[in-house]
Amino acid sequence: MTAAPRTAINATAAPIAAPWGYVARFEESRRALPGAGAPWLAALRERAYAHVAAHGLPGPKSEEWRYTSLNALLKADFALATRTLNGIPADRLPTTVAAGQAAHRLVFVNGWYRADLSRLGALPAGVEIAPLAQVAAERPALLRDRLGTLAEPDGLPMVALNTAFMNDGVVLRLAKGAVLSDPLVVLFIGDASEGAVAYHPRHLFVAEAGSQATIVEHHIGLGSGAYFANSATEILVEDGAILRHCKIQDEAEAAFHLATTVARIARGGNFDSFVFSQGGRLARNEIRVDLAGEGAGCRLNGGYLAKGRQVTDNTTVIDHRSPHTSSRETYKGVLDGDARAVFQGRIVVRPGAQKSDGQQLNNTLLLSTGAEIDSKPALDIHADDVKCSHGATAGELDDEQLFYLRSRGIPEERARRILVEAFLGDVIDGIALAGLREPLEEMVAHWMNG
Repeated sequence: MTAAPRTAINATAAPIAAPWGYVARFEESRRALPGAGAPWLAALRERAYAHVAAHGLPGPKSEEWRYTSLNALLKADFALATRTLNGIPADRLPTTVAAGQAAHRLVFVNGWYRADLSRLGALPAGVEIAPLAQVAAERPALLRDRLGTLAEPDGLPMVALNTAFMNDGVVLRLAKGAVLSDPLVVLFIGDASEGAVAYHPRHLFVAEAGSQATIVEHHIGLGSGAYFANSATEILVEDGAILRHCKIQDEAEAAFHLATTVARIARGGNFDSFVFSQGGRLARNEIRVDLAGEGAGCRLNGGYLAKGRQVTDNTTVIDHRSPHTSSRETYKGVLDGDARAVFQGRIVVRPGAQKSDGQQLNNTLLLSTGAEIDSKPALDIHADDVKCSHGATAGELDDEQLFYLRSRGIPEERARRILVEAFLGDVIDGIALAGLREPLEEMVAHWMNG
């Protein structure tokens, strides 16, 4: 695996918020983290920790975090999660995303790989799948020219925290022309039964020229205790490769879920992302895509559901750096109670990136007077021969449509559910993996039924 150029995407520098709890215990914990024997990895951790210690976490003066407060997270006292063997039997794993039947399944509990719950079928030639901790211990050279080169800790505060404390995760490498026909299902289980814990999964997905794969990432929680999951994913899609990434976030009610994905797409490559978010006290999915090669493309779609006092944040940046690049982005959500959502979507077109085509849309349904959406779409265009647009809407259910359904004898609650399901239908119908559509429709119906 050869080194890749560093991405041009960087976040705005974050203002200072004091580190807390286990962050100050970095020295005593780092020796137990994977890759302690690799000097380059230890140096990467040290640099990331220095950034966290100096700058802390982003506060309200940071433009990209002004709508999402981390005060509740900073007040909590988390212990760094260690390997655990709990009583989860393999035949009782959730099957929402076919985790039980998947040919390739990796399971992590509190961020650590569980071989007893996982299964890898026969892999095609040129496909490598392994836990990060194992690769760091046995084949650190496989990571050296990739890890930390796309998601740089100096530019992204949550990535800096992840890089300092990353414990385990998934490494996927597709050699030139390799095709993984069966989806890779990655299941993360948060378990705070023995106290509040924090874990920092780190993923590296490399799709070399002409390769293809689909990854389904599913996050769930056990019990009602608080925990903190802070993941970072680096994705490299080389010439003509296709990578599809579907993520379902259904964490426990008191959980904090923060995730950052940075992808670099080379000439003619394509990245297809779908994020469905409904769990957690606070959930933020941040995706940054660098369309680096001519003809590169991406599709970012997502759905979100929130009620009570939940906060859900979807922040995206799509950087068109080369000519004839294209992006399509649609996020739709439904809010109830006093829930709040944030959508920040920015399309950047660099000088010389002529014939770029970027389309973005964010629509939100508000089912109560206490629900709130902060939507901030933005275009940053530095070329003159482009097609780019953005739009955002927020509103209540259509009274005429509701009346029409009720006039046909459909009870009001059922009518409301039909309209919500129809509203989210187009983003769910667009999922690259058809087998996920029905389970997600069932999740929406369950959410509406309370």
